[in-house]
Amino acid sequence: MEDGGQVLYPFPMMKKAYQLENRGPFRADQLHPGDPYELSNGHPIQCLPTGSRGGRATNVGGGVLASDPAVEHVGVDVGFSPSPEILRAPDLSVGEMPDQPGWVQGVPSLAVEYADTGQDEAELRIKIQELFAAGTRYVWVVRLIGPRRVEVHQPKMRMRIANPGEQLVAPGVLANPVPVEALYDREVANRVIFRNLLERQGYENLDQVRAEGETEGRAAGEMEGRAAGEMEGLRKAIVAIFAGRGLVLDGDLQSALSNSNSLAVLESALRQAVTGSPDEILRALRA
Repeated sequence: MEDGGQVLYPFPMMKKAYQLENRGPFRADQLHPGDPYELSNGHPIQCLPTGSRGGRATNVGGGVLASDPAVEHVGVDVGFSPSPEILRAPDLSVGEMPDQPGWVQGVPSLAVEYADTGQDEAELRIKIQELFAAGTRYVWVVRLIGPRRVEVHQPKMRMRIANPGEQLVAPGVLANPVPVEALYDREVANRVIFRNLLERQGYENLDQVRAEGETEGRAAGEMEGRAAGEMEGLRKAIVAIFAGRGLVLDGDLQSALSNSNSLAVLESALRQAVTGSPDEILRALRA
């Protein structure tokens, strides 16, 4: 609501949740998608918009987690309400998320928070505690201020720091390790997404795809078969990446892919297939 140009929020400004021992009067069902609040023990916690750096990094990390072969659902700022007095919305969440309106009744298996300028550290600790109390197995806090690093939190375990060059694992949630840099660096993320999408289609790596195509192409003769096999391998990789992203090759793309007989063009299209749109891939094939 607005009054005289001022936004009126549904809750009065209150102290921080960690300063309040008694349960507050508010419930998750009083909040609606888009309201700038989470709830902690019945007390509203105001959530401000994400800055440019945090928003870019969240988008990068979300793509990495969503591509993992073991992951079905990844949410951005999805509200989880394990009990009426708690509503938490991690920056990224991995877990069961029904295709229906409203809050998820429970918590994610893995939650990722991006901590940038203005992070309320005490409130973040409370948020992590509430997620763990309700069943979350892993919380990763990506630090965007100072040296880039990730804080790895698990219930009843000491927090540890993972630095660039190290791998993050979440057994039982993710199939593959995640390089620390993949949660904020797009180039590293694209390499991880490429690997994950191939694995979703049953390939360990691009070499395996190429080898399969080469075997199929040998019928055309040894030398010609090797080149034809490599191109067929690239075509298979593009199709595999598309399938891993849940996309379908339309008639124009199928025709362009079948008719392309240039390794350079197919390799360019393969790079586009990782994150590009169908139109971008079609342009690469027609180059």
